[in-house]
Amino acid sequence: MTQDGQKNLQKASLIGRILSMEAFLMVMGIASLVFGIINDLAMNIFWGCVIIPGVFLLHQVRKKDWTKHWQDMEAEHKARLEFHERRKLAEEEARKAAEDEK
Repeated sequence: MTQDGQKNLQKASLIGRILSMEAFLMVMGIASLVFGIINDLAMNIFWGCVIIPGVFLLHQVRKKDWTKHWQDMEAEHKARLEFHERRKLAEEEARKAAEDEK
């Protein structure tokens, strides 16, 4: 019974991949482009030319590891805050040293 469950999961994932949003958008983009070329409609050609690269962009965005990206961004933000704090402390120490000399 577990093999049947795994088989159904594999079939569902294959069907899910075939009927994914990217595939639907790609078909719509190609259909719009072909329809526009056949009937000489500039707007359909335009939308086909916009949708098709958009599908590849959407695929790249979905493929990216966003958890790692946000962790990297957070680490960079913390490093900037620490740098600014150290800089502020250094400025305060320099100001105190200048006041002590007077």
